[in-house]
Amino acid sequence: MPAADGIRPTGHRQRWRAPRWWRWLPRWCRRTVTVLLAVALALAAAGFGYVASVTLPPEPSPPQASVLYYRDGRTVLARIGLTDRTDVTLDRIPVPVRQAFLAAEDRDFYDHLGVSVRGLARALWTNIVDDSGQGASTITQQYVRNAYLTQERTVSRKAREAALALRVEHRYSKDEILERYLNTIYFGRGAYGIEAAARAYFGMSVDRLDAARGAVLAAMIKDPSRGDPAVDATWAKNRWTWILRAMVEQGWLPRGAAEQTPYPAVSPENVTASAISGPVGLIADRVEDELLKAGISRQQVRSGGLHITTTIDVAAQAAATGGVGAALRGQPEQLRAALVAVDPADGGVRAYYGGDRGRGYFDDAIAARPPASTFKPLVLAAAEERDINFQSVYNGTSPRLFPDRDGAPLYNKDNLQCPVCPLDTAMVHSLNTPFYALTEQIGADAVRDLAHRLGVPRTYGDQRTLVDVKGEPAPGRTRADIALGRYPVTPADLAGVYATLAGGGVRTDRHFVQRVTTVNGTFLHAPAGKPRRVLSRDVAADVGTVLAKVVEHDGRVPGQQAAAKTGSQQWGDTDDSSDAWTAGWSPGLAVVTWVGRDKPGPIRDRTGKAINGDGMPYRIFQRFLGDALRGQPPRAMAGPAMVGNRVGDDLKTLGPDVKKGRGLVYAGPQRGAKVDRSKAVGSWSRRVSRLTAALDEYAATVPEFTVSVVDRRTGHRYDYHGDRKLEAASVIKVELLAALLLRAQDEHRQLTAKERSRATKMIRASDNTTAKQIYEAVGGPAPLRDALRRLGLDDTDPAASSGLSKTTANDQTRMMAALAGADSPLTTGSRDLILGLMSSVNADQTWGVSAASVSGEQVSLKNGWLARSTENNRWIINSTGRISGEKTDVLLSVLSHGHRSQRGGIDVAEHVAALTRSYLGW
Repeated sequence: MPAADGIRPTGHRQRWRAPRWWRWLPRWCRRTVTVLLAVALALAAAGFGYVASVTLPPEPSPPQASVLYYRDGRTVLARIGLTDRTDVTLDRIPVPVRQAFLAAEDRDFYDHLGVSVRGLARALWTNIVDDSGQGASTITQQYVRNAYLTQERTVSRKAREAALALRVEHRYSKDEILERYLNTIYFGRGAYGIEAAARAYFGMSVDRLDAARGAVLAAMIKDPSRGDPAVDATWAKNRWTWILRAMVEQGWLPRGAAEQTPYPAVSPENVTASAISGPVGLIADRVEDELLKAGISRQQVRSGGLHITTTIDVAAQAAATGGVGAALRGQPEQLRAALVAVDPADGGVRAYYGGDRGRGYFDDAIAARPPASTFKPLVLAAAEERDINFQSVYNGTSPRLFPDRDGAPLYNKDNLQCPVCPLDTAMVHSLNTPFYALTEQIGADAVRDLAHRLGVPRTYGDQRTLVDVKGEPAPGRTRADIALGRYPVTPADLAGVYATLAGGGVRTDRHFVQRVTTVNGTFLHAPAGKPRRVLSRDVAADVGTVLAKVVEHDGRVPGQQAAAKTGSQQWGDTDDSSDAWTAGWSPGLAVVTWVGRDKPGPIRDRTGKAINGDGMPYRIFQRFLGDALRGQPPRAMAGPAMVGNRVGDDLKTLGPDVKKGRGLVYAGPQRGAKVDRSKAVGSWSRRVSRLTAALDEYAATVPEFTVSVVDRRTGHRYDYHGDRKLEAASVIKVELLAALLLRAQDEHRQLTAKERSRATKMIRASDNTTAKQIYEAVGGPAPLRDALRRLGLDDTDPAASSGLSKTTANDQTRMMAALAGADSPLTTGSRDLILGLMSSVNADQTWGVSAASVSGEQVSLKNGWLARSTENNRWIINSTGRISGEKTDVLLSVLSHGHRSQRGGIDVAEHVAALTRSYLGW
């Protein structure tokens, strides 16, 4: 019966009916939405439950210094964290300064509940997808992380951080959180909190800061080390500009402020630099770097009271500092040294010396330098992996020409000769030509790949290692020059390589930290690297056997068996080295020593004697191992495994007229050997007459040549057909660089980085591609001719292709005079740049006029060589340069052409140069 007045009968309930749009959805869609809603509600409930279960810890303790211990876990190595902190109330911090921090770290700080949902979701997603640990944090989350948590990058830590942030937001007001944050955050330079930071960077209290200075400090938060303008000014300023632009976007600064505001002056002093002095200071720096990679922040290290047990050994470190200190005592101030010792068993650094000035200073142990002949053992190991035994014989004559060197001959040190040379003999005498030939045979990539396996990183910063860089002959590729140690590595990385060899081919990553615990004993960190075999045990044993012969030759380690290889990086065309090395091991401890300068240059001891790898670095090596292992029973080296076959195919390159006794090593022609000083007698005019007669006689037997000599000390000049024009070939590249520098001077600027790179490659490596680029930059023949006239060169005719230009020997000595004289249109800086490049040409290109120099003299030179099919492949061989020394300052140029071979042309140029000195006596 129908209900009256629209009232339903008693006891009848109205059923809920879904909205029409819901009923229209497909059943599968309605079920999916229902499940998702249920899951969301469950997750929300779980989230609320998790937040409720997390309790806010007690107020964080004040900063405490962390303690570094030696590997025994008891002896204190150093204390890190003598901190500077003065809390201030928020009202003392100017509003624009607060806004700078909000712009940098959390622009929605006053609008959220402590957690950025979007940032948290991104953090969770990146952890799940690629385990990167990324994701933005609010200021509240950052405060929580620094006050209550570690820097561990995991999902669980991020979740706890979010929960604690919500708790903090419930307990404190926004202003209170911001105040706590600004008082606890680490700013670098040992400064905690914004008051300490204002004094550390600007020498003023926080209430005197403006927006620009506040933005400088805000930029530090992302990276307190790199953000210091004294460390990385470019990065710091870019970050500062970004913050100012963000403040403009928020309406906190007027439009254009980011571009119009000058960057504030920042104190250059790093107040923590001398907090830990001496070699231990750099160990503390390396420990911090290692812990930072492990997720333990610098702030936590410097204020968390951590107990850090290092791998440093008391006796070994004392041996390192004592040995290096004794070696450098009384030596020239610019001389520097590094020592790194690694235990092959676990990769632990047992001793470390990168300098003695303390924390924050330059660390020579992690500065990449050319390792010279210390890379030859890697060539041997790579060869044995390809079944070439260490008793295989190679052509060890000097000089040798190799196809990939563009005609530049390769010399052995001191021009030693070993025509039938076993590889172990070549290693003992550190001969270049056999190992270069071996590298060409097995491939330079094989040596590079082995070096990476043994411990050389694949990159230093953004730059790939063990390949040519921009400005070198083959950018991005590895040449056989790797056998000569031309590609830079750090002493620390080379120590890791030799530790792997010492460990029988088993590599454990080098590290400084053994264990980290909190002040209450909670475990935080231990190295996770595991030993892994990267080289055959037998190959490593053979390499050790060969290097033990080097120790027998150079001097034994007191009380220990040892293996070692020395190396000396030649400084230009001199008898000096710029980097001197010894790398090796006794069973149980590998060590690398390096001696050099902060900026590459010739290294000599207090007596003026050149320092090479078998000198000071080797003595440090011997003394260190003897002292570090004193009292330990000597352990035997592994015996030879005799891997591979004995080969001798390279002997096919030997000429017919060489001594061919197996392993016979003897001295070849030495520097100045072609000069016969007995001919320089009588007056100048008589010497000139005899020289002309000698050159006439020689000219009747060889292709055409001309020569020009200027003795700057006496004013004497001499030329033999010096005004006869011949093709310039690559010697014109000196004039090209001079023209480029004149143009830059006229424009009141320095060379750009690209121009300087091209100039370096053009002069040092005689690269034609960069020469063409510079010729185009100069403007071609007409502008070059104008530059030549300014330099006083009247007989040089630039051609459309610079290599086809004609010149005279006299003009070439005029060019050298323009580089040597103070009355030159070139500035001192321009002259020094060109002469510096000419004096540091690749050591394998120092033939030519250098034949007229003697030991102890400096040669700045440029050579040119060219063979043209249109001239029956006859060679043009030119050489020009300056020879200077204590009693010598001579400009010398030799031009020649028509030679049947490059070697023959070089012999003519060198003989003519030597004749001039023999008769003129300069």
